[in-house]
Amino acid sequence: MKKRVVIKIGTSVLTKPSGVLNESTIERIVDDVAQMLKLGAEVIIVTSGAIGAGRGRLKLQGRSIREKQALASIGQSYLMSVYEKFFRKHKRLVAQVLLTGDDLSLRERYLNARNTLLTLLSMGVVPVVNENDTVAVDEIKFGDNDRLSALVASKVEADQLVILTDVDGLFSADPHAESKVKLIKEVEAITPEMEKSASGRGSERGTGGMITKLEAAKIATASGITMCIANGNRKEVLKKIWNGENPGTKFLPGKEKIVSRKRWIAFDTRIEGKIAVDEGAREALLRRGKSLLPSGITSVEGRFNTGACVAVVDMAGIEFARGLTSYSSDEIEKIKGKKSSQIEKTLGYKDYDEVIHRDNLVILL
Repeated sequence: MKKRVVIKIGTSVLTKPSGVLNESTIERIVDDVAQMLKLGAEVIIVTSGAIGAGRGRLKLQGRSIREKQALASIGQSYLMSVYEKFFRKHKRLVAQVLLTGDDLSLRERYLNARNTLLTLLSMGVVPVVNENDTVAVDEIKFGDNDRLSALVASKVEADQLVILTDVDGLFSADPHAESKVKLIKEVEAITPEMEKSASGRGSERGTGGMITKLEAAKIATASGITMCIANGNRKEVLKKIWNGENPGTKFLPGKEKIVSRKRWIAFDTRIEGKIAVDEGAREALLRRGKSLLPSGITSVEGRFNTGACVAVVDMAGIEFARGLTSYSSDEIEKIKGKKSSQIEKTLGYKDYDEVIHRDNLVILL
């Protein structure tokens, strides 16, 4: 059985400080990927660099969403032509796949995207995925291609996710800001201390920092996928990872893999509101595998309809679960704190006993 690998290449690796694409680096990475393909890998590339490539071509920074969209449209075709040129050397076809947040949050479109990627792999084609920056706005952006790469890896049930960046891996502190730092070689669980020490911003050319890579690691490991962060500017880094070496930081998959539909709820759907619960309800959800009943709800935030995805938070406001609601926000406001037997009397009808059924609930801790 072929090993399926998703490789995310960051803007800081793909471009020079001026923003111009670094074609020699791209050629080196493509050569390594081609070797992996010969050895039996299926590879999906998640690429950054379109906006950066557009900046380099137009000599314009681009600050607003509108300007960045224009730069992406200029840079995207150039970026793909470079990938196509270097993969052609190895007699490999590439296919461009552009995605927005809605493509994965809306289940029908998510399934279509997944089927397209799997079909391309079955044809021996290398999909090159990027966020569709030419049409994306703040409300539908993934936020960074680190998260996009983890979502893609989850959707295609990859064996491994590799994130190539401009540092060697996850350090005890930001290596760009401090000299005495230690490379963390292996991570079994992401701790609050790791998240606190992670850099929140990327380079001038990129959008993500180490914190977005930790967010990607959460998605990947919860999906049963091993994730590696490594320095894409170092030669043969992909070869080392393919051979089982660890040149950077390896994140081990979780012991319990979240099933496909619940991964969609946990990571792909847009959060439309928030439900706060008391300590008893929190324990019932976390420890006893129960559904969320109206009796344990203390408050509701946001306006949403039945079937919306909402965050479930404890009394301290910390999100510990996420799920699809059986009632609207207006209905939940009326039945919160009441027993299920009182729903019909309160609303005049009762569709469900539960506000969120266990089958539609994902625990995030």
